[in-house]
Amino acid sequence: MAITEEPTPMNRRKFLVTMGAAAAVPAVLAACSSDTKAATTTTGGATTTTGAATTTAGGATTTAAPASGVPADLIAAAQKEGKINLIALPDGWANYKGVLAGYKAKYNINFKVDNPDGSSADEVKAVETLKGQPTQPDSIDVGPSFAYDGVTKGGLFEPYKVSTFAEIPENMRDAAGNWVAAYYGITSIAANEKICKVAPKSFAELNDPKYKGMLALNGDPRKSGSGLAGVIAAALANGGSFDDITPGIDYFAKLKKAGILLPVDLTEAMYISGEAALGIDWSYNYVSTVDKMLKNGITLVTNVPTDGVYGGFYAQGVVKGSPNQNAAKLWIEWLVSDEGALEYMKGGAFPARYVAMDKAGKIPADLKAKLPSADIVAKVKFPTPAQVTKAKEIIASQWGPKVSGN
Repeated sequence: MAITEEPTPMNRRKFLVTMGAAAAVPAVLAACSSDTKAATTTTGGATTTTGAATTTAGGATTTAAPASGVPADLIAAAQKEGKINLIALPDGWANYKGVLAGYKAKYNINFKVDNPDGSSADEVKAVETLKGQPTQPDSIDVGPSFAYDGVTKGGLFEPYKVSTFAEIPENMRDAAGNWVAAYYGITSIAANEKICKVAPKSFAELNDPKYKGMLALNGDPRKSGSGLAGVIAAALANGGSFDDITPGIDYFAKLKKAGILLPVDLTEAMYISGEAALGIDWSYNYVSTVDKMLKNGITLVTNVPTDGVYGGFYAQGVVKGSPNQNAAKLWIEWLVSDEGALEYMKGGAFPARYVAMDKAGKIPADLKAKLPSADIVAKVKFPTPAQVTKAKEIIASQWGPKVSGN
């Protein structure tokens, strides 16, 4: 792959280029920062420092689930396997704690999550290095570039079309069923109100000397999906496009020269301490820490920038030849089911089937209130795989000399 990822304290899977829009109406979310992740293993509902797994190989089924619902034989086969190996799914990210608990409660299948703070690159590496072993991940949750590579280079996914496949937008699923994108978020600017008295509502407002020494991105954009999303959003706000993100790089070069952009990766602790009073990250990363910030007497104000709306999805798929194929297929079914979608929404993420569920009256008002406004959602678009590749190339060649210095 042209770009690899690295874990940072705040953000797990790191390379994701997604959708954007030329303009939008501001939305202020009563939410806050991110999830700080430790290199732990989650088993069932408990978190421990280590996690050995012993699994038995399960028979794989490759037929698509019919439109009428999840096949009973798939459920039975998955329950016979009794477990699923997962990776890089932290509790606070898009409410994966609730998503995981719901899967276990409904199907009585145990789960193990290795390396919650891992990146997409970490996930793919684990699939490759653990191939043929009982601890190999059965399903992964990766940024689009890794999903695209997994299809074009082959060998990563076992195709499977979920029962809700037709309700997932075409640009959020692989036509052959190699992967689906179960959820997405929108890039937002968050401000520690105690330090940053006037929270910026646009990239134009953020470029102000009064914010000197306050801003951090959630990771190096050459390796981080959140970081790259901030650059692309800034590009859209400054005359750029999915085809040319150079204006976004130039924008952050100006912020770096002005001393506004800090040379650090954003963490929740930085928000609380004030080391980074401003941050750019996914909208759903702010929901999980509202209480933590409030307990520290801090209000974190979050705005979707009015001049550069940009969002991003993560793709989920069944790992080809993994030990628990049926449990993995049932896991994907769960993620895009009504119940799974609502769990994502509790964490501030948009489920892939949001439009279909909304039309059917399946989304409670209180969950809608956690999300950016409908007019912003209506403007969200996704780049093509070719545009993703081009963005990766531009950021790889220009970020070092123009911004980071390395």
